[in-house]
Amino acid sequence: MEFTSPEGEQKYDAFVHAARRGVVGLDFDGTLAPIVDDPEQAHIHPEAGDVLVDLAAEIAAVAVITGRPARQALDLGGLEEVGNAIGDTGKELYLFGQYGNERWSSTRRRIISPRPPAGLATFLRDLPRTLRNADAADAWVEDKGLAHAVHTRRMADPDAAFERLLPPLRELASRNGLVIEPGRHVIEVRAPGMDKGRAVEVLVEEVDARAVLFAGDDLGDVDAFEAVAKLAADGLPTLLVCSASSEESALVSLSDVVVHGPEGVLDLLRRLTADIRAAG
Repeated sequence: MEFTSPEGEQKYDAFVHAARRGVVGLDFDGTLAPIVDDPEQAHIHPEAGDVLVDLAAEIAAVAVITGRPARQALDLGGLEEVGNAIGDTGKELYLFGQYGNERWSSTRRRIISPRPPAGLATFLRDLPRTLRNADAADAWVEDKGLAHAVHTRRMADPDAAFERLLPPLRELASRNGLVIEPGRHVIEVRAPGMDKGRAVEVLVEEVDARAVLFAGDDLGDVDAFEAVAKLAADGLPTLLVCSASSEESALVSLSDVVVHGPEGVLDLLRRLTADIRAAG
């Protein structure tokens, strides 16, 4: 755990003292679960459930905010069981799937989801030709229901393929009223109007939070970081945590604390839990 500045350490202390009415928001991939070649095998860190339950007892609420479909995150994270345990502490676990378009909580116990966006069918019709023209026909396309994600991680040169695909996918998405969300060797195409930043705002409003921590790892979390920064400007104690890796460092300059991968995130949350208890 490394503070990015003396101010970062001060912000950590301020969050600890306000945490009883605070919320902790966490990305899934790269933050709670290691990044793997096959996203369907990205299981949550084996110690994460216990850490989240311990933390939840000391704060207002815990939320997982992810680009993954809610059902997939629930299954890979064992989050229904984690939610049950958090419920036993009198607190609640929230899950915002597909950048906040899907909702689940440990009290409501069902996924609330809109219909797929208009324009997605036409986008998918034209996608194979776009991939061929970008010399990326071998890219893996993941169907997420409300969105589709084009992965280059399995290709011979993932970085080069990603750079080739970004402009034409942005143009194709825009033509169909959609937006793109770049991540680590993945470009997601989805409906506009909702992102992780708005999900953070909704969480804070619903919980009436008086402090906010958010931890993420890549470009898909920038909106959440910006939303938390606005809350800080309004006077709330906040803490931004980057789960850094050798592949992605875009969030480092925006962060108050840098840790290394899911294990680093869990170490931070353990320390945070202990410090909140000590603060009384």
